[in-house]
Amino acid sequence: MIDREIRTRFDSDVAIITGSTRGIGAETARRLAVEGAAVVVTGRTTDDGQAVVKDIQDAGGTARFVESDLREPDDIAALFEATVDEFGGVDILVNNASVQTETAADETSIPDWEQVLRTDFRSYWLCSKHASEQMETGVIINISSNHAFSTMPAHFPYNAVKAGINGMTRAMAVDLGPDIRVNTVNPGWVAVERTLEDMDDGYRDHLEKIHPVGRIGHPEDVAGAVAFLASDDAAFITGESLLVDGGRGAVMQDDTVPDYSEQRGDGAW
Repeated sequence: MIDREIRTRFDSDVAIITGSTRGIGAETARRLAVEGAAVVVTGRTTDDGQAVVKDIQDAGGTARFVESDLREPDDIAALFEATVDEFGGVDILVNNASVQTETAADETSIPDWEQVLRTDFRSYWLCSKHASEQMETGVIINISSNHAFSTMPAHFPYNAVKAGINGMTRAMAVDLGPDIRVNTVNPGWVAVERTLEDMDDGYRDHLEKIHPVGRIGHPEDVAGAVAFLASDDAAFITGESLLVDGGRGAVMQDDTVPDYSEQRGDGAW
């Protein structure tokens, strides 16, 4: 776990993290708040969102929850209006809201397609558009997936959209620079509720063995990458897509991977 002592890397910055009521988004909200940002937590689940806000406030940070359904353009507009009304502007936007369907390309229905594109793609564009209107200088970070680079069966249109996010990031970096930097973080296997639901101990052990770092990811791993890209340490980085996957993308085929299970360090589960 990260140190919860408040620091000042993002002091005076205002950050919106979409889809931040749990998982990667919630941990990213906590991380940016720990480092001094005033954080807007947003999503469709009020109880979960308020719990994240309470965690941040109990640690001495600043946060508020705004309930938003990012499939609805009016809700997106209202989210930014509420943020500006309370905090005066937006400095950091993390587009993280995501849904997926377990459908193959030849099985996907139009409702499946529209659900994923409205949440995982259109909302990223609309949130970025609203954010750019409020930023004199700022940072936009789009959370994509390792599915943007390689994939598995029955993840359509999720995998198509994640590849699209990488392209959208490059386009935004070109169009919004030099004052706004835009980058993508592409997580691999991360231990969040959605991935853990169907993961028994045997499958988890298998996954850990095929990662060169010897484990699957924690939400904190992704939050740390986001914090880096949002900071001045990344001032010369824009239009990039950063794989945060424990080396999984470096593996050509699983049967060539050494057994890392006996070499894991303190970061292992």
